[in-house]
Amino acid sequence: APMDPNYRREEPGKSPMGMDLVPVYADELDSTPGVVSIDPVMVNNLGIRTAPAERSPLSRRVETVGHVSYDEDTLQHVHTRVEGWIEKLAVTAKGEPVKKGQLLFELYSPTLVNAQQEYLAALRSGNRTLQSASRDRLVSLGVTPADIDRLDRERQVRDRVQVLSPENGVVAALGVRDGMYVTPATEVMSVGNLDEVWVLADVFERQAAWVAPGQAASIALNYEPGRVRAGTVDHVYPELEAATRSLKVRLRLDNEDGVLRPNMFANVTIEGRGTGPIVHVPREAVIRGGRINRVVVDIGEGRFRVKPVRIGVESGDRVAIRSGLKEGERVVVSGQFLIDSEADIESALSRLESSP
Repeated sequence: APMDPNYRREEPGKSPMGMDLVPVYADELDSTPGVVSIDPVMVNNLGIRTAPAERSPLSRRVETVGHVSYDEDTLQHVHTRVEGWIEKLAVTAKGEPVKKGQLLFELYSPTLVNAQQEYLAALRSGNRTLQSASRDRLVSLGVTPADIDRLDRERQVRDRVQVLSPENGVVAALGVRDGMYVTPATEVMSVGNLDEVWVLADVFERQAAWVAPGQAASIALNYEPGRVRAGTVDHVYPELEAATRSLKVRLRLDNEDGVLRPNMFANVTIEGRGTGPIVHVPREAVIRGGRINRVVVDIGEGRFRVKPVRIGVESGDRVAIRSGLKEGERVVVSGQFLIDSEADIESALSRLESSP
């Protein structure tokens, strides 16, 4: 019947809706289940294209995104050894560049004032044991050898002690302002060196086994279009992110020119471990179902067969086929959904006809 393909009769007549039945001839049907026959002219009009199933090693290339971060191995956290008040804060903004030995801030601490006074008293006493103990106390409280030498020469107590940058870099974190009270537990600031940076990338759970430390990677940043930087996988974190079901991967990247800055967006490609020779097809050839994946195979003379397949590794625009397809078979990469739908209809009709 024109409006109901499930309604069939052995002789001419009308459908329940009063429409003339459309004749179907024997040579228009294919007796093989799952096979669809299409006129070559229709194949051309539908734009059906095919590609061969190939057999070769397939690279496990991981393409993902990430962001630039400080190399935490080089971060220097600045704390005071005693409680006191921040005075003359010389660094006022996160991201500010600093040089090794540059003044970061001055600290007023009654404890340091008392320690200096005790040291001067020990010097006046001439007791070497007492002098050594007083000097050691100053060192333990964070007074630099240069400040102690100055105290030896000038014999004058300073109310404020200078705290200097431990290395070249930029201020990665700043937790104080002028006049704030701090203790040894207070992180005043941290200084990060940007000669080498990390790129933290997220890898999907299904690709986690492909990535290992030491693998080569390429990083492209929106900041510098057209340039690709080379990096190395430095560490694969052991725990997946619960919210995204992804695995964090750390790459190490040289930054001698100082162009890369924390939180820059990066496109990351990691060359994972490759497979052995395996059958694979274009990604678009696979019709994905809830439980079964299928491909449409061109068996010649305008006939197409739908085959269930088990897929494996996906790399770029290729998908590995673990079973269900042989090397050299041609799969449909355009128009396959139309053929698959037609095959489903014919299969359903065949089951209805065979039922008692």
